[in-house]
Amino acid sequence: MQVDLFDYELPESLIAQTPLANRTASRLLTLDKRTGEIGHHGFEQLEQYLQAGDVLVLNDTRVIPARLFGVKPDTGAKAEVLLLKQLEGDAWEALVRPGKRLRAGARIQFGGNSDDGQDGGKEPLLTATVESEGEMGTRVLRFSYEGIFNEILDRLGHMPLPPYIKEQLPERERYQTVYAKHQGSAAAPTAGLHFTEEYLHRLEQKGIQLAYVTLHVGLGTFRPVAADTIEEHDMHEEYYEVTPETARKINEARARGGRVVAVGTTSARTLETAAREDGTLEAGSGWTGIFIYPGYRYRIVDALLTNFHLPKSTLMMLISALAGRERVLAAYKEAVEREYRFFSFGDAMFIY
Repeated sequence: MQVDLFDYELPESLIAQTPLANRTASRLLTLDKRTGEIGHHGFEQLEQYLQAGDVLVLNDTRVIPARLFGVKPDTGAKAEVLLLKQLEGDAWEALVRPGKRLRAGARIQFGGNSDDGQDGGKEPLLTATVESEGEMGTRVLRFSYEGIFNEILDRLGHMPLPPYIKEQLPERERYQTVYAKHQGSAAAPTAGLHFTEEYLHRLEQKGIQLAYVTLHVGLGTFRPVAADTIEEHDMHEEYYEVTPETARKINEARARGGRVVAVGTTSARTLETAAREDGTLEAGSGWTGIFIYPGYRYRIVDALLTNFHLPKSTLMMLISALAGRERVLAAYKEAVEREYRFFSFGDAMFIY
């Protein structure tokens, strides 16, 4: 299947550059996956499409300040690192710039005199050594430091906003969900950014259950498709976890006829990774490279809350597998005509 089939026209002016002051103030486009009927609402009207007995599944990953700016101590040349996933101990998989100058054995220093604008001390707070070159242009870096890595990262790192966002983030927490818990993501699960604690509580009072999964967002979620056909694209693996409590809650709800509503494509991919053939969910953790595109039959996910995605992205393919490509593209065309806000800080879409 050709990747170009998932393309659409988007004026640059519709790419949201900053989050709204109120998380729940965004707009909501609804799409009936059976009939193709499209509706236009405010986000808080989502509850009208949910009913007692449904389970809302949220990804509780927490974004780390994964973008680091440093220098090569031997030449003084500037270098940039984007941490993707922790491998073991102090080893991380990362993207680096400039890649051609950062081969195995190269060192990068951060903080101290590394001129990253974050710290004025003399000794570097953090040093990375390139151990090897990985797949898809990645590097394996091993860090050395004194103290606690996460505290140093919090001090030196920058939030890894997507390249289409040109504005500065007013505060870091606006690129976190209110329920973010487990550190490890290189990007936010953005469908969850629309929720406040108050609105989640309101849904619970209505009899809608909340369940949490973890998927640390990495290169697999946001890497562009370089191939001409879907079948040629390789997904990058990301770490996921489904707790026994979440598996039990979802299996019991499905047995009673309740729907499983995934908040975000990362939650959907986690659920489908852990799905058994019989439509039940298995607790566990590991690495997933699941690639969902038209022809895939969902085993667990009944409905999906998501943001609007980049043209020709794997996420366009994922939602097309749920609602049908032509229906999705028709909904996107209407969203463009009505000037919805797109991508990470944009409006929401509910496929049911």
